[in-house]
Amino acid sequence: MSWSHGQFHWNELMTRNVEGAKKFYGDTLGWKYDAMPMPGGGTYWIAKADDKPAAGIFDISGPDYKGVPESWMPYIAVDDVDTRVSKATKAGAKVMKPAFEVPGVGRIVILLEPGGAGIGWMTPA
Repeated sequence: MSWSHGQFHWNELMTRNVEGAKKFYGDTLGWKYDAMPMPGGGTYWIAKADDKPAAGIFDISGPDYKGVPESWMPYIAVDDVDTRVSKATKAGAKVMKPAFEVPGVGRIVILLEPGGAGIGWMTPA
């Protein structure tokens, strides 16, 4: 998958009902799913359309996500997460989840932009 700095790159559904979401999108869009084990346990689901990655599904039913609403989280590709996070915080963003690596995927940070909207930034692998 190719990417360009500043472009939306990935979308992820954060849900407490993974199986219900998989059924809904499978029945309505024809998505199929591949399981990806997550560091620390759990499963991340890669949704595929025409055998190409389309989105992710992430389970937020654990206590770490209490109060987090079910929603879609978009990710923007950036050339260097760490440099861009420094610029983002100076411009008024708040870091919700510090930068972390996902092997084979890339380096990711979760921010609240100054207006309060959540956004993921990632430097794809």
